Amino acid sequence: MWNGKTVSVVFPAYNEEDNIGAAVRDFSGTGVVDEVLVVNNNSKDRTVERASAAGARVVTETTQGYGAALRRGLREAVGEYIILAEPDGTFVGKDVVKLLAYAEDFDMVCGTRTARELIWAEANMGWLLRWGNVAVAKILEFLFNGPCLTDCGCTLRLVRRDALQRFAGRLTVTKSHFLPEMVILALRAGLKIIEIPVNYRGRVGESKITGTLKGTLKTGTNMIRLIVRYRFLGG
Repeated sequence: MWNGKTVSVVFPAYNEEDNIGAAVRDFSGTGVVDEVLVVNNNSKDRTVERASAAGARVVTETTQGYGAALRRGLREAVGEYIILAEPDGTFVGKDVVKLLAYAEDFDMVCGTRTARELIWAEANMGWLLRWGNVAVAKILEFLFNGPCLTDCGCTLRLVRRDALQRFAGRLTVTKSHFLPEMVILALRAGLKIIEIPVNYRGRVGESKITGTLKGTLKTGTNMIRLIVRYRFLGG
């Protein structure tokens, strides 16, 4: 709980058995998280068992896709503050407090993985991915008159439940380009957004989204198409 308000952490999970237990314990151990919700997205390994053993509440989303899992998590989470994260070791639980520190003044607090000082040596954040994130974020910032944005693809973010209700019904994306849609719809709803730097570590296992050059380019292209469609075609 944070200043009298409950806090939920949502982990989308597809075959994350290697680190899911450690992630649940890390975020639960901050002392401010009331619920860790793991959205099992058709995992074929022991993700569910290990998440449950670590104390998480587990729900299953059968529609395959990163966005589908996050949307289900946003619907299922019970906290007044909802924090999206990854269970793959890239984020650290202590950064939850950074997000919460801004939660009373902003409707959404987005993490950015582009601060060099917080990118760990083993992190998957080479120059192409880092500057690609910045470029896509700046396109969104310019086209939607947003706040300063440098990373459209950072999962680690907080949204207030009351603010989420103002745009949740318009979310459509089920794949890896879900995160910019969330920001666009929040801006269209007149929400206050701020971006803050967060730690970004090496992943346990290979990323399903940006683990290859092909995956990185595909995700970036889909994000740009989404942004252009919302700006010029009305979404």
